[in-house]
Amino acid sequence: MSDVVFRHAAAGEERAVIDFINQNFDMRLPLINRPEFYRHYYAGTGGVPQFVVAEQDGRYLSAAGYIRASAAAGGDVWVSVWVAAKGHNGVGLELMNALPQLTGAEVVACNNIRPKTCAFYRFLGWQAQRMPHYYRLASKGEYRLAVLHRADILPVRPDLGLEKVETVDELFALGMPPTPHTPRKDTWYMRRRYFHYPHFTYDVWAVRENGRLLAYAVTRTVSAQDTGCVPVVRLVDFVGEDAVLPRIGAALDALLRREKAEYMDCYNAGIPAAVWRAAGFVERLPDDGQIIPNYLTPPLRENTEYYYFTNKPDNFVMFKADGDQDRPNLPEE
Repeated sequence: MSDVVFRHAAAGEERAVIDFINQNFDMRLPLINRPEFYRHYYAGTGGVPQFVVAEQDGRYLSAAGYIRASAAAGGDVWVSVWVAAKGHNGVGLELMNALPQLTGAEVVACNNIRPKTCAFYRFLGWQAQRMPHYYRLASKGEYRLAVLHRADILPVRPDLGLEKVETVDELFALGMPPTPHTPRKDTWYMRRRYFHYPHFTYDVWAVRENGRLLAYAVTRTVSAQDTGCVPVVRLVDFVGEDAVLPRIGAALDALLRREKAEYMDCYNAGIPAAVWRAAGFVERLPDDGQIIPNYLTPPLRENTEYYYFTNKPDNFVMFKADGDQDRPNLPEE
């Protein structure tokens, strides 16, 4: 028996990899079985699919699909799907450890891992933990989605505004703001993720001061028609320096009020809770009794916890829309 080979999938190999994942995962994943999701997340460029595999004697033992954060060769990636054949979980872990070398990525991360797998990634020396959840309530007499013991509404300071980026041409003209955060995103990624996503509609907001681009904030509004009662605003991404976030607290609050939403929420790892508080957002803690629903169509009045990993925690930031999250719950085809 030959040694296990860890390699990148080749052009024309995607069908075999998808079949292997379908045979060994505990469900048929819409991400690889719905054509529009596959094209968006994994199709890659030049016909080379965004999968890596562990192979022995011509047989797959493990496979993982990844999503690129930029167009740059060797850019950072999010792992999206990972599976090992029965009895080969150890090989699967080795494949994950080899993924940075196979892709050339410095930063490798994954959004929404299973809590019980955190120990696997910690074994590799990586960071794996719960993703914090933050929210800002609108001032209302009653709340129809959130279930609250108290309605804390923090003060915000009026400072910088939000300017709607209407087109991809506007985005490219603005470029990307300075940020220490990783994974490193570029305009190619922003265009694909927020202007050309196959289902959801996003609002991309530029934050500028004296003509200089400081940050992007990205939101998605869930309408009252979709929730069956009141709108909700999801803050799904922020690209910029931490210090900019408190400066748009009043602008985000104005957006919340303009949309007549019950609350704005954000899942984020990496930006300190104190920064979020300064921006007017309260952290929902697992044991505080506050319920800020995540599933809204239809509403499920319970909290959702996300867990993540990264191989490089320094300056690492993760939001709800990173990787393959913030997507509609559609059946596989």
